[in-house]
Amino acid sequence: MMKASKGGFVSLLAATLLMACGGGTPEPVTPAEKAPEKAVEAPKPEAAPAGPDAEKAAQCIATANAQRAKFSGEPPKVTVKHILVRYKGTKNADASITRTREEACLRAMEARDKLREGADFDEMVKEYSEEPGAASRGGSVGEIERSMVVKNFADAAFELSVNQMSDVVETEFGFHLIVRSQ
Repeated sequence: MMKASKGGFVSLLAATLLMACGGGTPEPVTPAEKAPEKAVEAPKPEAAPAGPDAEKAAQCIATANAQRAKFSGEPPKVTVKHILVRYKGTKNADASITRTREEACLRAMEARDKLREGADFDEMVKEYSEEPGAASRGGSVGEIERSMVVKNFADAAFELSVNQMSDVVETEFGFHLIVRSQ
């Protein structure tokens, strides 16, 4: 990437991500709307999962929806990349995605575990991420402010140290693994 066009590229990248994840130019909101007391809940499964992975899936979903707090002294902007695993019914999910919420969470956990074992992030993006264009940019979201992304994503991204990876995080778009790169 050329230095002279870095800012324009990052802005274009952030705009592309926002469009892919259903974002756009945010409408003015009151402070109460920006930071709701309770996170928006994802769709609930129609039936409880059965089988040996049921407990593992339930634990994954609980971890993905753990409450995170805004920390005082956090930077105004962070640079992040992520892997997005969608499931049927998530916002902007392609009609071809048929996996359940539980299956998607377990898939995100599988990617997380491979990354913890030393797998290459770019390769994991290619294998696991279902965000349009993610593979070509290594999952990069670019530089973000809290107001640019949904609350659960922001809370997880802004609590990370540089080069640290989040655990699985759920938003209305699916399950994310987030890495803060700057």
